[in-house]
Amino acid sequence: MTDTYEGIPQRDATTRAIVTRIPGGVVTPGDLETIARTARKFRVPLVKLTSGQRFLLAGIAHDEVPDVIRELGTLAQPDTAPCVKFVQACPGTEVCRFGVQDSLALARAADGQFRHQNFPAKIKIGISGCLRCCGESHIRDIGIVGTKQGWTVLFGGNGGTKPRFGDEIATGLTSAEALDCTQRLAEYYRKFAKSHERTARFVERVGIGKIREDVVAMMPYVGV
Repeated sequence: MTDTYEGIPQRDATTRAIVTRIPGGVVTPGDLETIARTARKFRVPLVKLTSGQRFLLAGIAHDEVPDVIRELGTLAQPDTAPCVKFVQACPGTEVCRFGVQDSLALARAADGQFRHQNFPAKIKIGISGCLRCCGESHIRDIGIVGTKQGWTVLFGGNGGTKPRFGDEIATGLTSAEALDCTQRLAEYYRKFAKSHERTARFVERVGIGKIREDVVAMMPYVGV
């Protein structure tokens, strides 16, 4: 994080926006108080929850962006390169009666694993604690879905202008295996994807069969 970050340009071409970093969408009362205090102090006209379970503070004066970032502290960590934009998660077994796997714990672990890694294009991760898939795992670059048998990892999903369901890579994984699987997929993507090529388009170009052949074969916990 540096003071040279200028925020996200807005429609009016004069103001900026800042998006908070909230792994798994979990906030504390203190986090909410910090966001509210900052919004009041800098007269932020719009505070909105995003689809990625983050807070968007929009309408910030350009010259106040560094001060807003400092006020938000650890909640504001601007992206410096194409990276994991967010790790989205449902409540999982923490509170949900349908959860069969701990999606929040896995989301925290995934955020810690990927937070400083760069990629050819942005990556979004969705983690769901059951097959109801409230973490939108099927349409994320990397999706992880909990079942009674363990985690299922999906790759190449997208919810944009050309939607795509992610392809199943492996199933019945432990949390450690799921994280290892996602890391291997991410490294393969980083090595062979074109600049600005999202995972969905990468899978369509390379072929999911080729990816499974090159990546899954190297996973000792997956029977092939």
